[in-house]
Amino acid sequence: MDLAREAAAEVGHPEWVGDHLAANVEDTRLVTHLFACLDPAYPGWHYAVTVVRAARAKTVTVNEAVLLPGAESLLPPAWVPWKDRLRPGDLGVGDLLPASVDDERLKPGFTQVPDEDDEEGVDKHQEWEPGLGRARVLSETGRKAAAERWYEGEPGPRSAIATAAPAPCATCGFMTPLAGGLRQMFGVCTNEYAPDDGKVVSLDHGCGAHSEASHSNQHSEPLAPVVVDEWDYDHIVADDTSELELVSSDG
Repeated sequence: MDLAREAAAEVGHPEWVGDHLAANVEDTRLVTHLFACLDPAYPGWHYAVTVVRAARAKTVTVNEAVLLPGAESLLPPAWVPWKDRLRPGDLGVGDLLPASVDDERLKPGFTQVPDEDDEEGVDKHQEWEPGLGRARVLSETGRKAAAERWYEGEPGPRSAIATAAPAPCATCGFMTPLAGGLRQMFGVCTNEYAPDDGKVVSLDHGCGAHSEASHSNQHSEPLAPVVVDEWDYDHIVADDTSELELVSSDG
């Protein structure tokens, strides 16, 4: 115990080593002594000094001396990986943010097609959008997340500037639709005088810089008809149309 106390004093200061709390037998001739820590910066911590006597040896030596937290110690918050700490706007000039291999927002831009002779054969048939072919493309999860984020935020229809607009972006000549699946709901504003110039906006967004706005236009025009994106839906055709013919004849 005296040897362990001396080792604890070397880790901190002699006046910080308090009462002996316990002696835990770890193994044969291997014991860990616990001493209270009186350092005001580490309340609830304790010194743990492990001493050992080798087989057939007469001298006890110090194996390890550390400062460990107790049940009521003040501890820092749990460590969070950097990729989970990132927030929108954190990326600065010169910073790199590589997308992980298993990023659920992306999917491969090719399909796995086994060959007749080789089941591991790969047909790298690129998924194309107008003018751009890529190794990875936006997955359904990524597209849904982006659509929800944009639609519920400032580019959506419920922002203050959109609710006061004379007409929606869908009828504005400065709105350029996006390519791909998002074109059914979003476009890019190209009016240099609009606050959303160069930004993504929903089709039912709006602002006072509408191409057809006039001083006499005091009321908002009705929204454009709802466009249903049938690309993500299956058309089911009934093989048996006898019921439909019966309803038609009764009418």
